[in-house]
Amino acid sequence: MDSEPKIQEYHPELLFNLPKNYGSVGKPVKGVSNVSMLFSELRIKDLTLKNRIVCSPMCMYSCEDGLMNDFHLVHLGSFAKGGCGLIVFEATAVQSEGRITYADSGLWNDAQIGPLKRINDFVHKFDSKTCLQIAHAGRKASTYPPFLGMRNVTIPADDIKNRGWDIKGPSAVPWGEESLVPAEMSIDDIQETIEAFKATTLRAMEAGFDAIEIHGAHGYLISSFLSPTSNKRTDRYGGSFEGRAQFLVDIVRAVRSVLPSSVPLFVRLSCEEWVKDGIHIEDTVRLAKILETMDVDLLDCSSGGNSSNQKIAGGPLYQVPFAERIKSSTRFLTGAVGLINKPNEAEKILREDKCDLVFLARGLLRDPFWAIHAAYELEVEVDNCLQYSFVDKRYMQGLRSSIP
Repeated sequence: MDSEPKIQEYHPELLFNLPKNYGSVGKPVKGVSNVSMLFSELRIKDLTLKNRIVCSPMCMYSCEDGLMNDFHLVHLGSFAKGGCGLIVFEATAVQSEGRITYADSGLWNDAQIGPLKRINDFVHKFDSKTCLQIAHAGRKASTYPPFLGMRNVTIPADDIKNRGWDIKGPSAVPWGEESLVPAEMSIDDIQETIEAFKATTLRAMEAGFDAIEIHGAHGYLISSFLSPTSNKRTDRYGGSFEGRAQFLVDIVRAVRSVLPSSVPLFVRLSCEEWVKDGIHIEDTVRLAKILETMDVDLLDCSSGGNSSNQKIAGGPLYQVPFAERIKSSTRFLTGAVGLINKPNEAEKILREDKCDLVFLARGLLRDPFWAIHAAYELEVEVDNCLQYSFVDKRYMQGLRSSIP
């Protein structure tokens, strides 16, 4: 019986010689003078991004045992072919019980390295850089994939399909009415989780990532430690502002202890909790000043997610002021997120120095070639994916009127 055929990887350098004036998809054509801020390079430590367009981490809830698969290769590969400068892989659990759902990505064992490396290798062929968001869901763990219609409903540990597990958090405070009460983490639990972030970072380096992002937002474990609405502890990991920040501080220290100094480290934060007694931007600025001393390079400025009682004042660019406030109050580079859909808006917030990178999510799901279309709208000549370069400018200009 014949053995299974070997997976044929894409190696353009073995197939053809690149045109002399070709750079990479989403990068301004060599020699052009009209380069917008959105398509300017950004250097962070030893990492150089070809443009300021970032694919934000988006959970797809499509893994088995934490292993990424062909869905993720095509999903993330599309954004590389579409010209994103940086692609942040979805929240990847540092422990099996740290998954949001049973179908989350994970990197708590060595078997999970290979599938990630396969995707990394493909993305890098288009000169897009990669970042892994490492995470622990805490009290928001053990739930159903949200597209099944049961968002934030906790699956009990004795679930008949064996798809649930016991959840833990900083305190025995549930996230919402349909959530189970988490067990309060012991000091040993906390130390094991900190070590798990460290071990996952080492595996991420083996998988070929160019940067790491610690997920400290949206009500997951780190975020719930930071907030007084969910952290009722009285030991060194609770009580005062400094106590509630200690868990994140210890994780940053552990990750940095094994992350090469040349590799950028990002932290995503919920800068505003959108509840009266929760975290507000002034608290986040205070936290940022602590992280400034710890070799963190960029803060990814999001909001919300830690309370089912949140009242979000949403709308286009509604979270940009958080990135602007952090940037103006600290030495940090910042990433702006949240309903940034129009290229001229992305260009404007960069030119006004409100952020350094623009993180896109839904916009890229609607249009994986958002970067190429943005370039034409901003009248910046960029390289297309080489195989798609037969699409001429006249055709692309005809698309401008249909760009949202």
